[in-house]
Amino acid sequence: MRNYIPKEISWLYFNQRVLQESMDKTVPLAERVKYIGIYSNNLDEFYRVRVAVLKRLSKLGKNAISIIGYDPKETLTEIQKITKQLDKQFQESHLILLEDLETKNIYFRNEKELTLKQKKFVENYFNKNIRDKLIPLIITKELKSISLNDGEIYLAVELITEEENNLFFIVDIPTKIFPRFLILPSENNKKEIIYLDDVVRLGLPQIFNSFEPKLIEAYTIKITKDAELDIEEDVSASYLDKIYDSLNRRKQASAVRLVHDKNMPTEFRKILINLFHFSKNDALVAGGRYHNFKDFMKFPALFEKKDTNPVFNQIQKKIFLQKGNIFDKVSEKDILLHFPYHPFSHFIDLLRESAIDPRVRSIKITLYRLGENSTIIKTLIYAAKNGKSVTAVIELQARFDEVQNLDWSEQLSSEGVKVILGVPGLKVHSKLVLITRKERGNETKIAAIGTGNFNEDTSKLYTDFLLLTGDRKITNDVTKVFDFLKRNYKKPQFNHLIVSPFTMRNKIKTLIKNEIKNAQNKRKAFIYVKLNNMDDSEIIELLYKASQMGVKIVLLVRGMFSMVVGEKNISDKIEARGIIDRFLEHSRSYIFCNNNNPQVFIGSADWMTRNIDRRVEVTVPIYDDELKKQIIEIFEIHRKDNTKSRDYSISNFNKYFTNEKPPFRAQIEVHRYLSEAEENS
Repeated sequence: MRNYIPKEISWLYFNQRVLQESMDKTVPLAERVKYIGIYSNNLDEFYRVRVAVLKRLSKLGKNAISIIGYDPKETLTEIQKITKQLDKQFQESHLILLEDLETKNIYFRNEKELTLKQKKFVENYFNKNIRDKLIPLIITKELKSISLNDGEIYLAVELITEEENNLFFIVDIPTKIFPRFLILPSENNKKEIIYLDDVVRLGLPQIFNSFEPKLIEAYTIKITKDAELDIEEDVSASYLDKIYDSLNRRKQASAVRLVHDKNMPTEFRKILINLFHFSKNDALVAGGRYHNFKDFMKFPALFEKKDTNPVFNQIQKKIFLQKGNIFDKVSEKDILLHFPYHPFSHFIDLLRESAIDPRVRSIKITLYRLGENSTIIKTLIYAAKNGKSVTAVIELQARFDEVQNLDWSEQLSSEGVKVILGVPGLKVHSKLVLITRKERGNETKIAAIGTGNFNEDTSKLYTDFLLLTGDRKITNDVTKVFDFLKRNYKKPQFNHLIVSPFTMRNKIKTLIKNEIKNAQNKRKAFIYVKLNNMDDSEIIELLYKASQMGVKIVLLVRGMFSMVVGEKNISDKIEARGIIDRFLEHSRSYIFCNNNNPQVFIGSADWMTRNIDRRVEVTVPIYDDELKKQIIEIFEIHRKDNTKSRDYSISNFNKYFTNEKPPFRAQIEVHRYLSEAEENS
């Protein structure tokens, strides 16, 4: 397809925007350090998932093009080219960060730069904590292959003995047990740090003392493995067994990337390449002395207050603080929560009240990713203990959360909660709650429909909408979704919700075509969309057509974006940008002009083929005029951002969007807007 960026390439451009934040001097230094960690962590996941899938597809030859619409081999080549460019930017960012840290009296020291006092401290730390955890793996000529843990760092060690023999070993760096950064005793108000890698380097002579080595050299390496689960279509096996089996096979997955110290001798590097069964076309990255910069996300708290983000004050919604039952309040009027500007505790309050309300009969919820110490799980268990019928739909294929979700499912089941383990063949990605109450023989329901996970941890970091409603038009359709999740052999009919994989593609196309028709009839026509990702080629083509026909299109997309914007007579009238800022922009909203009677939607689905065709996603129309107006105005605030927004047009691609207007930062302005709205309520 012409005028289409493969999603893997567009993802790399997104990660470039993350890296830009680590270089932005207007960002507090402590946050810049975190951004370099986020960039590194993102890149690891990219290779574990997206590159791994492309490598599989490349084995299919020309058939792969008919599956994804582009050549996976060409895309892999382009990925190598772009990642090399990004690595140069990363190295530059890292050096600048080290310099800026030194201006704050924060210094890194390696094992050769220690004072006598510091060396003794490190040696004691090594002997007391690290030494007995290290069991080297010897590399021999007879060894045909080797398997290391995905994403962990190791030292590839070369010993040269007195007899001039070269011996090779692999030594793991126990970062799962000990912090990556060790704070050293320092003087003159300095704050000095050493990597755990260098602590191990300093202790290597003790580990290999029996060889009496003349020289020891150590080079950091890291392996990234294929992390995609293959759910075998074995009808004789249970869905749970398939998940367990796939997780076990992930441990033995093939390597897709080797990152190594560029100073590693060629002979040693060749040995490792053969042991990991890499080819010359695989991702072999020659890096610096240190890898796994994702650990910078947990950098020690050595910063002054001025070098961190200011304290963020959440906005308490008055309606949750007033006397009265929340269920009744939602039944009377729709409520829209916008995290993290509003506290997630408001949602917890709703669940808690439902757990103890004697009139509540049942609670149903979909769970995709949960907080580490989830209050939601505790609330559901206590609701079941209190006699409520509680149903939790848990998605076991939530990537990298599979094990935790299995644990949650077992815990809930043991406490009397009915657990539905997703839907085979579909990921349940929708964010739904349905609470049913019976009073004087009458049954009433309220629903919660969101754009993000029911996760206390990420709710402080991600922006998301959550609609609470007692509108029967909506709750009736939500009931149908849960009926499908329980008995997924019958295709449901929805009257108001847009639900993948049943109605979303046709509904989005219908809404876009309606705007095209209005534009052709000289009526006002626009499409405003805020998403995390957009890669669906059919919808992109339709948006190109809509723009050419006179429909005003504004797209705010944070992550993957496969559209080419600025192509003459195709997309030169489309406005497309994305914001990277303190909070991860995760809320999804679609706004259609509809002949000056705007249709507004929020939901869990991006405009990606996987979300539209292969997941259970729910998008809800906003019927309350006040809330509809609020979502439109918040969209306009994001559109005005000229501080943290990036331009996606060809001429200014991935550059900060600026204009002649005064600085305008959307996340600050959204907070101000919602604060004023609450004051005036």
